[in-house]
Amino acid sequence: MSAKEKNWKEVLPAGVCWKSSSTYLTGDWKTYTPVRDLEKCTKCLLCTIFCPDGAIHWRSEKGDIEFDLSFCKGCGICANECPTKAIIMKIV
Repeated sequence: MSAKEKNWKEVLPAGVCWKSSSTYLTGDWKTYTPVRDLEKCTKCLLCTIFCPDGAIHWRSEKGDIEFDLSFCKGCGICANECPTKAIIMKIV
């Protein structure tokens, strides 16, 4: 008999995640989501540096930033660190 794999909602408090963060989607627990104003954004990439979840990526083929909402937890650090205030946090 094989054990059923638990999702993050079934893990007990203080439980240890058994998967790497790159395969364990955690973005569905956020209350806020980042929204970027393309006119204000200077593409300084500070948001990519400060994101603790690695959910913001520079896509050189597009020449633009991309938010990976599958991993974004909505902490707002990107919005707080943005020097031009091009990122705001909106309720999901």
